[in-house]
Amino acid sequence: MTNRYAEVVEMPDIASHEHIHPQGTLDWVGMSNVHVPLRVSDGGVTHQVAAKAQIYVDLEDPQAKGIHMSRLYLILDASAEENALTPSVMTDLLDDVLKSHTDLSSRAFIQFDFEHLLRRPALLSDNAGWNSYPVLLKGTFIDGELHIELGVTVRYSSTCPCSAALARQIIQTQFDKDFNGQDTVRAEDVRAWLGTEEGIAATPHSQRSEVHILTRLEPGIAEFPISDLIDMTEETLQTAVQTAVKREDEQEFARRNAANLMFCEDAGRRVQKALNNESRFSDFWVRVEHMESLHPHDAVSVFTKGVANGYLPIP
Repeated sequence: MTNRYAEVVEMPDIASHEHIHPQGTLDWVGMSNVHVPLRVSDGGVTHQVAAKAQIYVDLEDPQAKGIHMSRLYLILDASAEENALTPSVMTDLLDDVLKSHTDLSSRAFIQFDFEHLLRRPALLSDNAGWNSYPVLLKGTFIDGELHIELGVTVRYSSTCPCSAALARQIIQTQFDKDFNGQDTVRAEDVRAWLGTEEGIAATPHSQRSEVHILTRLEPGIAEFPISDLIDMTEETLQTAVQTAVKREDEQEFARRNAANLMFCEDAGRRVQKALNNESRFSDFWVRVEHMESLHPHDAVSVFTKGVANGYLPIP
């Protein structure tokens, strides 16, 4: 019995047919949401992550029917299989993408998005837990310019300075009421009063907050400084969200919030100063979001480094 599938049959190639539809150039054509097991080099440590990739080229030939999608996928897959991702590997990946589309394209774009897990110690106790940080790694080659970018999101707590001042005023008023205008009050009586619910008659509002940072790496950076950027941001803000928490850790967290009262402007300026002192980033764009507990809307600040031909200060 003859197996008809064993016969060699020439398969149709629609992409090679004459282009009869409306002609024109396209800025980007490619794929998004590509699932990629990725090894990422982060400050001397290689992390295995489950990433989602976007990969594109431009279509500058108006008569071409389309790009070679399968080439993009296979190049991406081979690179992820063979290499841990570094800025240099990202550069080679962009170069390979362009070489695969020499007759069609002069621009290339690649982005990886994933959750970066870090083991975080408790503030005071001996406990620890895992925290997850959204990360993006991006490479672009546009008009002859190569840019390698790193983005992270860090979550923290922000306590409103205005609300704290108003709460202190209520506590002062309650103190006057409870001690009936006494000129002299024993220290032990005040200490006992402060330990009661009546003594803390008001508390300031605070909220979970996020800072989204996008940076351009200086040329020649060997590895992605993912953990360094996260550590720097958390150290700058002082009130990063916690994982494993015992009572002593929660108390320390409360102390840190009181010692670091922040409007979104305050948080933004802290991060701005830290990034300006960091030599590995040629540019940065930052969006600070305080997800208000007082309001149904968020408080936001946005800023960039302000370099020529750099990031635009848009939300």
